Amino acid sequence: MTREEAFERVNKVFRDIFDDETITVNDATTAADIEDWDSLEHINLIVALEEEFGMKFTMGEITGMKDVGESVDLILARATQ
Repeated sequence: MTREEAFERVNKVFRDIFDDETITVNDATTAADIEDWDSLEHINLIVALEEEFGMKFTMGEITGMKDVGESVDLILARATQ
């Protein structure tokens, strides 16, 4: 999977979770950039990403994700294992 393909899928998840087809995330996107991204939506987002990519994140991985780019890095690293 390429980084571009991962971002296509991540964008789909974000659009579904936040019910907003105009959302486009990038490496630097954080919760501060999306109005409705609160702690509850963060949990929903993590679960949706786990389901989309068929993986489970550890608590350490989840708390270490500072932006969407770090999430995609983790997904890509896991996909090549």
